[in-house]
Formats: sequence, C-alpha cells, structure tokens
Amino acid sequence: MTFSKALVLALFLAVNMALPTIATVYTVGDTSGWAIGGDYSTWANGKNFVVGDSLVFKYDSGHTVDEVKEGDYKSCSSGNSISTDSSGSTTIPLKTSGTHYFICGVPGHCAGGMKLAVTVKDGKSSSSTTTPSSSSASGKGSATPSTTTTTSSTKSDSSSSVSRITPIVVLIVSFISYCVLH
Repeated sequence: MTFSKALVLALFLAVNMALPTIATVYTVGDTSGWAIGGDYSTWANGKNFVVGDSLVFKYDSGHTVDEVKEGDYKSCSSGNSISTDSSGSTTIPLKTSGTHYFICGVPGHCAGGMKLAVTVKDGKSSSSTTTPSSSSASGKGSATPSTTTTTSSTKSDSSSSVSRITPIVVLIVSFISYCVLH
C-alpha cells in the first residue's frame, strides 16, 4: 500500500514538472480577430512564442491567412504563399523557430493592417517577439520589424486569448485525487 501511494505521488510530481512546457494557443487579435484595422504589432508585443505553440486566426469570409516569406510580407504580396486558408478559422502550429510572416492575401487588406510577424524561439530560457511597426500616415501600411527581447525561465502572458493549464491547478487536482483515492 505504501509503495502504491509513493508511485501515485511520483506520477503527480512528474506531470506537474512537465506542465510548464505545455503549448500555448494564441487567438490572433483576441476578441477582434483577424480583420482590417487590427493592430497586430501591439497584440503580439510582449508575447513569447515558442515551438509547439499555435496561432488561431478567426475571421469573416472575404479574408485569408497566408504565410509568406519576409520579402512578400514587406511588399504585401501573396503570389508565393507558403500556405493559404480562407476557412474563417485557421490554426497555424508553430513548428519551427525563426520569424514567421502572415498576411491577408485579399488586395488592399495587408496594406490595411492585416499582417503579422512573430519570432518563434525553440522554447529554452530566452525568447523574443518581432512585430511590425507601421510607418504610414494612417498607422497602417508598410512595416519594419522591431524586436523586443526578454529573458525568463517560463512563458508568461496575461492575455485572455491564451489557453493553458497552470502547474498550481494540476497540483490542486492531483492533491484532491490523491485524497479521494486513499
């Protein structure tokens, strides 16, 4: 009986230690979604994107989510898109580190602000986010990336668009389960 209690406790501790590495799901633009006039520079600022996280784009018909290369991002060109979707709800798993670029491929929409650049880290202790900063008179249009770097041992984000289970919640559930089982 003592051995089984120790085994259950060890299992709960192992699960709790693994939780800080659980992927984060970011809803691009939060409740505003992917739309013309969105400020995706501000939205992405301060977020720590790591391999394994996902971006969810929610948008009305008449828009697309195109992943493009840096040159196409800067020129708002979707002719050589890496991927494109127009389903209204696009989930992009961030599988590789580096900067990823997204635009709406509908003519005029990228210039209207529907563009996002995120720098994805490999999940180790240092992370940074690259976001476009607008330079046109309307606050939209062409953009040049700027980088903000922070160093931390875990990911943190206060945005309501983030889905994650905290280690404290699992510890509490583990403790309650342990008490109920014994």
